[in-house]
Amino acid sequence: MPLSPYSCVLWDVDGTIVDASVGILRRLNVALTHFGRPAPTREELIHWIGPPMFDSFQAQAGMTPEQATEAVSFYRTLGKADGYTTDIATYVGVPEILRDVHAAGIPQATASSKPEIQVDAIVDFLELRPYFVTTVGATPDEATLATKTDIVAEALRRLAAHGIDISRPVLIGDRHHDVEGGAANDVPVIFVDWGFSDSHEGDDAAYRVSTADELRSLLLG
Repeated sequence: MPLSPYSCVLWDVDGTIVDASVGILRRLNVALTHFGRPAPTREELIHWIGPPMFDSFQAQAGMTPEQATEAVSFYRTLGKADGYTTDIATYVGVPEILRDVHAAGIPQATASSKPEIQVDAIVDFLELRPYFVTTVGATPDEATLATKTDIVAEALRRLAAHGIDISRPVLIGDRHHDVEGGAANDVPVIFVDWGFSDSHEGDDAAYRVSTADELRSLLLG
């Protein structure tokens, strides 16, 4: 059995396990047009994928908190109608890593800024459920549980509640929010370069990888 330096593995979802950018861009175009804001280009998606949508509608579209709340509600309605699994695809080699880490006896959990109902839908659709002890995402209001710091803490709490050893955790992600959320919880981060990020966002991560093979080597030795 491969030896791992980690007692448990936390996974970001968007930009790390799955590419959901096609559907996100389509729904953002509809939502922002509806509220009289310019729609983002695909290149500008980097600013939208990763942070809570409530924050992005304020930072990227110049909305007030009240307007952002209304926009998030509208966007989520579009997502529900669209189907949470429409136009998503896994990144090459990642499902196999999830399978092999599970086979090696290392517990895994998601730690995603997506609403947990969407995380669950994606995990079930992709038939990844057997590989996770628990799936953690944001609360539906994206306020009670929204920041990556709080979500990572919740993932660790749930793993511990299942009797999992959380003494040597690692978080895998693709945005600076992952790096910051990991640091706030003393969790080292493996930064993947295949997601939606600026080149500097992974500078403070413990490790940085550009291929699934490199990630596998770090997790399984």
